[in-house]
Amino acid sequence: MEKIIRQAQYGDLLNEVKARIRAAQYEALKAVNKELISLYWDIGRMIVDRQEKQGWGRAVVLNLAADLQKEFPGAQGFSAAGLWRMRNFYRTYKNNEKLAPLVREISWSHNIIIFEKCKDALEREFYIRMTRRMGWSKNILIHQIENETCEKTLLNQTNFTDTLPAKINNQAKLAVRDEYTFDFLELGEEYNEMEFERALVARMNRFLVEMGGVFAFMGNQFRLEIEGSEYFIDILLYHRRLRCLVAVELKVGEFKPEFVGKMQFYLAALDDIIKAEYENPSIGIIVCKEKKRTIVEYALKESKKPIAVAKYKITTKLPKELRKELPAPRQIQNLIEGI
Repeated sequence: MEKIIRQAQYGDLLNEVKARIRAAQYEALKAVNKELISLYWDIGRMIVDRQEKQGWGRAVVLNLAADLQKEFPGAQGFSAAGLWRMRNFYRTYKNNEKLAPLVREISWSHNIIIFEKCKDALEREFYIRMTRRMGWSKNILIHQIENETCEKTLLNQTNFTDTLPAKINNQAKLAVRDEYTFDFLELGEEYNEMEFERALVARMNRFLVEMGGVFAFMGNQFRLEIEGSEYFIDILLYHRRLRCLVAVELKVGEFKPEFVGKMQFYLAALDDIIKAEYENPSIGIIVCKEKKRTIVEYALKESKKPIAVAKYKITTKLPKELRKELPAPRQIQNLIEGI
């Protein structure tokens, strides 16, 4: 018996030591990354200073790259293209007091993607903060930018302000989008809701990436039994950061106000039967082929449960007519500062 106890105690010790080593390795990597970004920042600054104050042209970058590669053979990043990136990186953020420190919290490769692909400071801030918080890989980050996730998130239609605790309100708003792109599905021109659901479940990894990357799959056709009657939620997810259940209902047609009533029923049942005491209120996402924004607003206005209404497409571009409905820059700033 004593031997078993000692083995259990040793197992606890081993787990504690391994956790401490991993934490130290992570902190070391963060420190190395910050120093690397600072190095590239300083090199970019020195190049810009010489060009602005002494009138040096493009040749200085070519000469500097050649000499650095001789001095530091095998070191990556000091090609002419790499030095130009450092120069442009510094010029992009040198006058932005908010983003200058934030760029040190993500990798150089992620920074390159963001400052080369994003067009303004607010969009860059959104993707920097989301990359830091969500741990997006380079490929996922590229997908999110090309899919216009920033705009589609800022346009989302929810009633979260009136139905969720203030502590998770902004986080929840950033967890859903106005539109999802399911370009990975192989569906014909006509399909029903069951076929739509099966196609998503069959490509669950891609589906979860498109949903934002912090969801866990709990099941499809998730069964609820209430007074002898059965009810089935199309897809049930769990948001790991919000710590809440997320019911997803799929509609292959246009949004109808009565969809909200059905979702309210599901959320009430989930909160009463399935939700753990330590978890936040369950959230519903109704995903439709089409929707009219004013009808959605009216339908959500009196709802007592947190619900978002989104649409889906197989293409990636946001319609131009929706861009004018984006929130004002100050509203956007207030929202993304919570990431």
